Amino acid sequence: MLAMPIGTPACPDSGRQRRLAAQLANMIAGAATIRVCFDDPKQTWPHLHAVVKDEAGKTMDLGRTTARAAGRWILRAWPEADWTRPHTFHLADATLTRSDLVAAGRGR
Repeated sequence: MLAMPIGTPACPDSGRQRRLAAQLANMIAGAATIRVCFDDPKQTWPHLHAVVKDEAGKTMDLGRTTARAAGRWILRAWPEADWTRPHTFHLADATLTRSDLVAAGRGR
C-alpha cells in the first residue's frame, strides 16, 4: 500500500478490505487466512505475530518481514477492532473475525 498523509487511511473508501485481501493474496500465493495477534511465542513482551494458513488449514512458512507487513496492514484496515484478542482475516471474503470466538464456536 502506498503511504498517505497523516490522518488519512491508506485505503480510504469502503472497498479497502477487499483490496487488502487481493493484495495479500497476490503477495502470499496460496494463503487463505491470516491470524493476527500480539502474542508472538518467540517474544516475552507483546509483539505482533501473524500466522498464514492455506485452504487446507496448513500453516505456511513466511519470512519475518512479509508476516509483519501483512499483520500491520490488517491492523491498519481495522483500527476499531479489539486487538487485545487474536483475529483472523479471511482472504476469500475479506472478513475479519475474532479467533477466540471461532474456536469457542460463537463466531463465523
